[in-house]
Amino acid sequence: MKENARSIETVALPELPVTQLRRDLRQWYAESGRRLPWRERDDPYLIWVSEIMLQQTQVKTVIPYYQNWLSRFPDLATLAKADLQDVLKAWQGLGYYARARNLHKAAGAVVRQHGGIFPQQLDDVLALPGIGRSTAGGILSAAFNQPVSILDGNVKRVLSRLIALSVPPAKALPQLWQLSDTLLDRENPRDFNQALMDLGATLCTPKNPGCLLCPWRTSCKAYNLEKQSEIPMRETRFPLPHKHIGVAVIWNDRQQLLIDRRLDSGLLGGLWEFPGGKIEPGETIEACIAREIQEELGIEVEVGERLITVEHAYTHFRVTLNVHHCRHLHGEPQAIECQEVRWVTLEEIDRFPFPKANTLIIEALREFANGEPTSAPIRNELR
Repeated sequence: MKENARSIETVALPELPVTQLRRDLRQWYAESGRRLPWRERDDPYLIWVSEIMLQQTQVKTVIPYYQNWLSRFPDLATLAKADLQDVLKAWQGLGYYARARNLHKAAGAVVRQHGGIFPQQLDDVLALPGIGRSTAGGILSAAFNQPVSILDGNVKRVLSRLIALSVPPAKALPQLWQLSDTLLDRENPRDFNQALMDLGATLCTPKNPGCLLCPWRTSCKAYNLEKQSEIPMRETRFPLPHKHIGVAVIWNDRQQLLIDRRLDSGLLGGLWEFPGGKIEPGETIEACIAREIQEELGIEVEVGERLITVEHAYTHFRVTLNVHHCRHLHGEPQAIECQEVRWVTLEEIDRFPFPKANTLIIEALREFANGEPTSAPIRNELR
């Protein structure tokens, strides 16, 4: 995402003992750096996958997904040849599904444009789908020990505190990039960048930072001003929009369920879901479901009892999914506003990649099928 030039502030960078900072960080990393599976080899594919998974996601969440991913797609060529549905299924539950789609698309580009060999030129890496400047720096420094700086969320926080940044990081990105470039140890960029990320992840944390153990404590302006809990400054936050959705679990006479596959673009592109849509002002849930199913699939349904209500938070909005059992009455389902529709049994449904919120619906369906009472409304904060 490009920054709006009017939102960028001019921030003067202080003089820093760069050589000392590099030496202290290197010594700390040798003693306290994390042992992570993608650091065991310098294979660019393994590092690339980890960098993409770690965008917006914590290490402890990523590790089991990473290990499962490599068991299914052990190398770039395997990923490039894989079906996108298999890729999305392997990613299911990790959120931000554009990352998986871009990994798959970029693997194909590497095969076509670079003979299956991950490129080593910064411009070539940046041209791949889903790879920005910081991710490119992470890959090139870790895989090839190239002196390319990084600026992920952890690093922004460390550098903001180091200089006691007086504005939110998003308003001083050129200065933070300049600082990251200045501090980068060009003789050993691999370990420096990994150490900088570890410092932010393990000590210079958003809350209750471990300042007394930090190798940069002496030079950290925020620490010396006792402002580490106030920095980095936050952007003004507004309440998240809240959407109320009517969702249909449609049964036919053969005890099959109707699911549809979303268009590839958008937040949950390519995933399967139970159909439905936004409840209009003054509209009942039942009326919304009947209308949406007619508009999206061209069929008539009888809306029955409530199955479950799911509260789900995305990054920029929240949804309440009001899920009802429905009975198919008339018409052949059509893919009017989706890629594909399919009747499946509850036993077959695990073969398809679903968004996290929809997996909660599937769990409720299994409880229903087993004669168990369905859960009370469920809250889910994952993407």
